[in-house]
Parts: sequence; C-alpha cells; structure tokens
Amino acid sequence: MSDPLLAIRDLHVTYATGDGPLPAVRGVDVTVDRGQIVGVAGESGCGKSTLASTVLRLQPPSAQVSGEVLVNGRDVLTMRWGELRAVRWAGASIVFQGALHSLNPVHRVGTQIAEPLRIHQPTLGEARIRGRVAELLDQVGLDPDRARSYPHQLSGGQKQRIMIAMALACDPELVVADEPTTALDVMVQAQVLDVLTELVRRRGVGMMMISHDLSVLAHLCDRITVMYAGRVVEEGAAEQVFARPLHPYAGALSAAFPRIGDPAARFAPSGLPGDPPDPRNLPGGCSFAPRCPRAADVCLPAEPELTPYAEGRAAACVRVGEPDTTEVAS
Repeated sequence: MSDPLLAIRDLHVTYATGDGPLPAVRGVDVTVDRGQIVGVAGESGCGKSTLASTVLRLQPPSAQVSGEVLVNGRDVLTMRWGELRAVRWAGASIVFQGALHSLNPVHRVGTQIAEPLRIHQPTLGEARIRGRVAELLDQVGLDPDRARSYPHQLSGGQKQRIMIAMALACDPELVVADEPTTALDVMVQAQVLDVLTELVRRRGVGMMMISHDLSVLAHLCDRITVMYAGRVVEEGAAEQVFARPLHPYAGALSAAFPRIGDPAARFAPSGLPGDPPDPRNLPGGCSFAPRCPRAADVCLPAEPELTPYAEGRAAACVRVGEPDTTEVAS
C-alpha cells in the first residue's frame, strides 16, 4: 500500500499572545490519500483554519509548531525555503476562504492565475501560459475573456472560481480548501463546490476541505474529521459521522441541519448552550463537558483519548456506546 498523499501526525500549533500562549491545534492526526476528499468540521475557533494553513507552512512567525506534516512523504515543517517554495502551488495548493481579501485588486485576474505558472513552469512561454489561463477559466465555468477583468468587476462566486483556477494551475497533487464558500449565497455555494469537487475527482488528486457545515462535508467527502478546542473528537466515513455520530459534539453539529423529507427533524431541538472554551484556559477533563448534555463525573478526571471503534471510526468520548437519553439544549 502506498504512503498517503498527506499525513499530519501529532501536530501542535501554539500562538504567542499578549495574554499568554494560545494552543490552537493540540495533537491532531489527519490523513488524505490520492483521489480522496477529507473534510474537517467544527465551530469557529476549533483550530481547523490553523490546521489548513500549517499544511503549507503559512502560519505567522509567532506560532510554535511541532509534529509532522508529510506531503508525499516529505515533512513541510523541516523544509528549507527553496524546497518549500517548490511545493507551494506545484505540489500542494490552497483555496482561501476570502477571495475578496486574497486577490490583488490592482492586477487583472488572468495575471494572477498566470503567476504560479510563471514561477513553477518558466519554460512554457507567454503564449502557452495565456492558453493555460484560458483553459483554467473554462474549466471553472468562466468565459476566458474574464482574464482581462479586475477582481472588483467580478461577483463573489466568480472571484471564488478564480481562486480555484489559481489553486489548480500547476496541477498540484493536494488541494486544501479553507471554507471556500464563505459569504456566498446558497446557490453560488453549490455551484462553486460542484466545480471544485468535479475538478479534483477528474484529476485524481487529494483534497482537504475545511467547513463548519457538516451536511456539506457529508455530501462531498469520503471521510470527516471533527475538531473541538484544537483536538480531533471524531473521525470516520462521512455519511456515518453525519448520520450516526459517536461523539455528542458531532451529534450537535449534525442536528443543526434538518433532514429534507423527515418531518420530525423540523421540530428536533438543535444548538448547544454556551460557547467554545478559551484555548488559554481549557477546563479540566473533557473540553466539551461544560456544554455536553451527556456529561457525567466520568468525563472530568482526564481528557479522553481518540479511541478506535468498528468500521474505521474513532471518537474521543468515554460514553460512546451508552444509551443516549438526553436531548441537545435549544
């Protein structure tokens, strides 16, 4: 069996702040194989965007990072600058969550799509680069003439498609999509996600998709990793995690989205009391216990480890398998 395309092992990322160290990612493991889409879900502040940025070593200088981020068996965290520059865009690329802030407003979008090509494939020549830009625009559903447009002349969905075209320009083996449909309306979200996943499937590359929307990930992904307070609390096949979650937090994320055609889902309680914990002041024991409707004394002595279960699933909850007689607070 070949090595995974992406293997994140025991990753820790801590930011230095004026109020003390802030642990954003705490001992996370994620694996992405070729041709596979792996989703990472969780509320804002759970560490998923930090995880995404660390894959290409884009974290700020204040971050203290340990662990391994292996792309094709090579650790991104230990690469010298020249090696890292060769991996970015060509070996692995990222679609950022805010196209409005990621595109340069004073350059035409065609120039911006061409930039990674000029860096990584300098022998192509300008005519072939222009042809490649036109091809990429067509693949993401835009008129090639849009290459002459500036970002402010495009809609939100069109700008996000430009970001996808940039990410795919150099035929990377791995694509990281960090909430690529943020601030888009529902119809445009569906179009952008269809474009991204179709291109990834067609090219046979791997993708890590970051989102707070578990229902979207269940539809698009092969596997899902659920994060809370910087740790993985559940992972498994996408449909199983969404339909039959093991961890109460994954269950709350799933319950937040009604099932079409299920009248009972319209009246089911959803939501969680309270807010995610401050990473600088985590509670003792299970970090989710203060918000968990099933919390008990057994949850408090120590933070539960991610434990394997049947069908390739895992959860960090000591009460997995016990009858669930509680309801999530509304």
